[in-house]
This record gives sequence, C-alpha cells and structure tokens, in this order.
Amino acid sequence: MRKIMACLDVGSDTVKCVVGEMVKKKLNILAVADHPSEGVKDGLVEEPNALLPVVEKVIQKCEEIIGLKIHQLVLSVPANNAIYTVVEASTEIQNEGHLIEGKDIIFVSQKAVKSKKDPNLEYISMFPTSFTLDDNRVVRDPKGLTSKVLKVRGVMVSTPKKNIYPILACLERLRIDVLDIALDAIGDYFSFKDKDLDKSIGALVNIGAETTTVSIFNKGVLTNSNVLLRGGKNVDNDISFIYKVHNQVAKELKEEFALAHTGLAQEKDLLEVPNNMDDMIVVSQSEVSEMVTSRVLEILKLCKKEINHLTKKEISYIIFTGGLTECKDFALTLHETFGKEVTLGLIKEIGVRHNKYNTCVGLIKYYAYMQQLKDKDYSIFTIEEQQILSGANLNSQEESVIAKLFGYIFNG
Repeated sequence: MRKIMACLDVGSDTVKCVVGEMVKKKLNILAVADHPSEGVKDGLVEEPNALLPVVEKVIQKCEEIIGLKIHQLVLSVPANNAIYTVVEASTEIQNEGHLIEGKDIIFVSQKAVKSKKDPNLEYISMFPTSFTLDDNRVVRDPKGLTSKVLKVRGVMVSTPKKNIYPILACLERLRIDVLDIALDAIGDYFSFKDKDLDKSIGALVNIGAETTTVSIFNKGVLTNSNVLLRGGKNVDNDISFIYKVHNQVAKELKEEFALAHTGLAQEKDLLEVPNNMDDMIVVSQSEVSEMVTSRVLEILKLCKKEINHLTKKEISYIIFTGGLTECKDFALTLHETFGKEVTLGLIKEIGVRHNKYNTCVGLIKYYAYMQQLKDKDYSIFTIEEQQILSGANLNSQEESVIAKLFGYIFNG
C-alpha cells in the first residue's frame, strides 16, 4: 500500500494543505494549496464560521490536483500554552516467545498517557523517548526484540481545549476525519530531522505572520516551547504606518522589494506604489529595508532571550524557519545576530519550496515515523483510489510537459 497522507495547517495569515507520499524515507509532494486565513488571530481560531469556507477551498484545491476526495488528514495545532509532562508505564508481553509487536508499543504508550492525563486539558500526543527491556537495555524501537516486560518513557503534550475544538468543528462539518493531531513545532522539527539532531539539544524557531514559536528539542523530543506575539505582520504594520499604504501593499513591499539586511539595499532603487488615498508615492529600497531590518532584529533578539529562558542546557543547534524567513537577505541579519551556530532551515522537497509549508511537510514525515514505530500501514486513499491517483498524476504530468514544450516552441 502506498503511504499517502494529507496535512492541514491553519495559520493567522494563510491556511495550508499538503498531500504527500512517503517512499522509503523520501517525501514526494502530490498536491499543495493555500488561501488567506479568515477568523484566526494569534494562531488561534476565533471565528469558525469565517474559517470554514477557507478550509473548504484549500482542501478542494488539493482535491482538484489529485482528482480524489480527501476524507482524512493530520491536523497541526499551535503550541500556545502547551504543557509537557514526562510519563512512564510498563506492560507484560503476553505471547509465548515474548516477541514485542507494534500493538504492544501502542498499548504501553496509551497506558502511560492515562496515568497523567489532565481532564482540564486536551491530550495531543505522546512521543516515546525510550523503551527499556528485561536486561535494562534501552532502545528507541523495540519491535522484533524479546522481553517479558516492556517499559516506556516519553513526553506527553497537552494544550487548552480552545486551541483545538474550533478547527475540529470546521473539519467535522466538512466530514473530514482527523487521524492525528500534533503541535506545529513537532512538524517543524521533523522537516529537518536527521541523526545529528536526534543526538543533540537544540532550538527550533518558526516566525509566522502574527506569532513566533520557540521550541526546545532534547534528542528529538519536544520538551518546552513558548509562543511570542511577534511576526511578519508587525513588519507589514510598520511599512503601512510610515508610508500610509494598505496592508496588502505593505506586505508586497516586504516580500518583493525590501531586504531584511541593509547592507545591499540601494537608495536609488525606487518603486511607485499607491497610498491610502490612491495617490502614487515613491519608495526607496534603502529606506523600506531599514524598517524591515529593524523589526527583524527586534524579533531575533526576543528569540535569543526566549531560548535562554526555556533551557539552561548548552545547545548544539538553532534552526529558523517560517514565512518571514523568506524575506530577501534574512540570513545575513540572522547570522549577525546569532553567529555560526544558527541555521536557516530550507525545505528541500520539490513543490513546496517555501518555508510557510514547513509544518505540513514535517507532520507528514512525523506521522509516517509514528506509524512505522507502531508497525501500522496507512493511506488516506483505498487501493482502488490509489490506482486512479496514479493514472491522474501520470496524465497531468504528461499534459504539463507537452504544454510547456509547445509553449516554448510557439511562444519562444
């Protein structure tokens, strides 16, 4: 069975949906769509009725690309006020040879969660940090090993119910089942996860539209996080206020004209844009870049302070991602602020080469990892639907190549 999964990420600026297929350890993107958000403030859904048609449009766009209805997905939720609890449990392996199977991992993990579950919070996930066998051997994946008793230790994540219920209500009205819920920060980590990160302590920062999520990972496990009320819209507001232009114009200036570092900004590079009175004004790249750089510096300094607050341990890496990191020359200001230890994380998968999709991409990989640990197969499409999908993708790719070829011949 092909391992196909969809992920939905509801942000303050944009709602994103990505459909991807895991082939061994590589993610192939099958469909991607986004649409400006409605009814979302500071990463939380405040008006579900306003958000509902947006979610429907985004999912329909992906359905049009793949030619199939999406009835299941993984949901990303914000880390606002998330609670992290260490949980433990053990279980006896009942089969005759004491061979550990995926169902044993599921059972002992559920047992660990039940021991510490808070009725006032919504349980999100439990990420196992280690499994211990009879001989006190500690492993990350015990499947196929033998032991009379299996012990698990992990970190359980819970959040306030208001973080989740409004978006779940939207998806229920659209008759879409949520297969798994995970914090956006976990998706960000799994987008860049490798053997080196899994052995280290580090920080991952996602700078979104209205919020910046700072997360601490200890050997691949999310142990702490905080959400700062700063993001790309603060930059937009600065530009809008100074030049008296609409927010959309300010956003376009930030993304397409300004630099996030003043070093290469040109004073003679000018652009005409309409102000709030529909009069044309002239903006210099040098001047608008100073505004962008100033606000970016403020956000980066807040992030540095927050990392020091969240952990006192020595960290080996800091990775920045999120929509604001797509600003031109963002890396220059980033490295000047943090030094060599910082990395600008970039998505490598073809079809989603923009950091606003980072969370969705990572959560598809996270879901694949967790299902492999539990020894479970999965796909949001049946075998019959997968056959239809294969034909649809092949035809669309052929048409795309032919269209480009003829366009090149007759228009070039």
